[in-house]
Amino acid sequence: MPKIVAQYYPRIEDSTSKLYGCLDDSKLKPHQYRIPKERLQEYIKLAISSASVKTSRVILKIPDGATDDDINNIYIKEGRSLFSYFRRYCNDPASTAHDMYKKDYKTVCREQFQIRTVQKERMNSGWRYQYLVYDCARKSRRFKSVSDIGASEADFNAAIDFKKSTKKPLSLYVSVKNRTNTMGGQDWPKAIQALEVIANNDKNRIGPYCCVFGIAMERGERLIKYEQKTKRPYSVNTEVWRGDFFWPFFSNYTYEEIMSFVLETIISMNGLGVAKEVTVPDLLIETFGKCCKKSGLINEEGLFDNPVKLVKFFCTK
Repeated sequence: MPKIVAQYYPRIEDSTSKLYGCLDDSKLKPHQYRIPKERLQEYIKLAISSASVKTSRVILKIPDGATDDDINNIYIKEGRSLFSYFRRYCNDPASTAHDMYKKDYKTVCREQFQIRTVQKERMNSGWRYQYLVYDCARKSRRFKSVSDIGASEADFNAAIDFKKSTKKPLSLYVSVKNRTNTMGGQDWPKAIQALEVIANNDKNRIGPYCCVFGIAMERGERLIKYEQKTKRPYSVNTEVWRGDFFWPFFSNYTYEEIMSFVLETIISMNGLGVAKEVTVPDLLIETFGKCCKKSGLINEEGLFDNPVKLVKFFCTK
């Protein structure tokens, strides 16, 4: 691993400032253009749709390039897996058995699928804003270049010129998160190190770099993450940019404006494309139903008709 050294970009030098040591963005090329609202809403629609597709594929573990046969086999496997989940993670066998009495297995399957994927569905908004900020940066006319990195540690790279054109551009390596609590305290040092390794190893970089964790849905400005015991920064080259700084920097719109536009777009799309609209494939549902029937839990009409059997099912290994 290359030695990590402090990058030679301008920093805020006022030691009394909460932003002491952070990038002095006043030395960077400013925004001189604003993406028209109509065009921005097109990017939002695209981001919502792209995030929904990615969410669906990740929830069902469908790899890129999968054939129809591959996908059908995945649906069958996931239907069986959902049945096992249904049995293993029942919180209250008696209450659950009572609630499910006379319910159709298709309804129960969809409910269980939704419960199991709640956490993964939260990824949907993270991907949505990842796609959106990437497009905003590309179309803002502020940056020298913007590229999709495609790595798990970083989402995109944006190079920006300094006001003094004689200097080499600053490369920003950006990882987009929903909120700062998306990662636990013990995860931050590893994530910061991983992001900086990518920046350090980029052979196409010609100037200094700054690593950025962009927080898409949290009010606030910027901060640097410090070790609790030593009070030393995990990295002098890594910053956390919350919504009030993150969105204006890349899009030339405020955090509130971006969220208002997203709301307007979701309303105009009648909610289509958001995570809650992810549908459960029919083959997965039928596989779940076959498992229920094999275990004697449903009748010929596909209804859970015997709560006593359900309790026994939940309580035995």
